[in-house]
Amino acid sequence: MTVTSPPVPAGRVRYRPGRVAQRFLADRTGVTCLVVLVLLLLVAVVSRVWTPVDPGAQDLVDRLQGPSAAHLLGTDNVGRDILSRLMEATWTALTSCLLAVGLAVVVGVPLGLLAGYVGGVVDGVLGRVSDVLMSLPPLLFAVAIVGALGPSLTNAMIAIGVLLVPRFFRLTRISTREVESEDFVEAARASGTGTARILVRHVLPNVASPLLIQVSFGAAVAIVSESGLSFLGLGAQPPTASWGSMVKEGFDRLAESSWSMYPPAVAIVVTVLVLSLLGDSLRDAVGRQTGGRR
Repeated sequence: MTVTSPPVPAGRVRYRPGRVAQRFLADRTGVTCLVVLVLLLLVAVVSRVWTPVDPGAQDLVDRLQGPSAAHLLGTDNVGRDILSRLMEATWTALTSCLLAVGLAVVVGVPLGLLAGYVGGVVDGVLGRVSDVLMSLPPLLFAVAIVGALGPSLTNAMIAIGVLLVPRFFRLTRISTREVESEDFVEAARASGTGTARILVRHVLPNVASPLLIQVSFGAAVAIVSESGLSFLGLGAQPPTASWGSMVKEGFDRLAESSWSMYPPAVAIVVTVLVLSLLGDSLRDAVGRQTGGRR
C-alpha cells in the first residue's frame, strides 16, 4: 500500500530559501560575484580606518605619476595617491548605493504591498503615480532634484532612490497579486487576521525572493547613476572621493596623462558587471523553483 503525504498548501512552497541557496551555490558565476562584492565591502570598511597614504594628502611634485613602489596605482592631478582615494571612493559608492536602494525599498515595497493587496482606487492612484515617474527621463529628473536641493551626495542618492521606487513598487504589486489569492492567505483572512499582519507575516515572505533580485539590479543602477552625477559635479563634493569624480579629474587632464582615469573607471565597470551577473544568478536560482513546484 502506497502512502502519500498530504498536499502542501499552494504558496507555501513558492520560495524555499534552502533550495534557492543550494542552487545559487552551485552557480560558480554567482558565487564568484558574491565573493567579489564581499571583498569590495571589506575594502570599503578598511578604508575607514586605514589607507596606504592619506587620501587627501597632495604632492604637486609627483602629480600624474604612473604606478610605482610609493604609489601602487600612481597619483592624480594634484599628487594624491590613487589607491587610497579608490579605497575611500569604494566606501562612498557602497554607502550611496545603500542609501538609494534603501529609500526605494522603504517606500516602494510597502506601497506595492498595499496596492496589490487592496486593489481598487488605491491601486489605481498609486499605479498612475508610478507610471508618471517611470515616464520621466531619469538623468534629467535626477539633475532637477539635485538642482532644487543642492549638489551633494545625499541629495543625489535621494534623487536616484526616487527613480528606483517605481521599479520596486511594480514588482511588489505584481508579486502580491499572485500571492494574495493563495489558500494560506484566504485561510488567514477567514480566521480574522488583520490586513497588516497578513501582509507582514504571509505575503511579504513570499515576495522577498524577487525583491532580492531587484535589489541587485537596483544597486547597479545606483552605482552608475551616482558615478554619472559625481562626474557632472552634482554628486559627491570635494574632498570626498567618488569613482565618478575621480574619472572626471582624470578626464580633465587627459592631454597630460590618461592613467589616473583608468582605475576608477575599471572599478565602476567591474562593480556594475558583478551586480548584474549576481542578479542573473539569483533570478536563475529562484526562477527554476517558481517555474514549477518541485
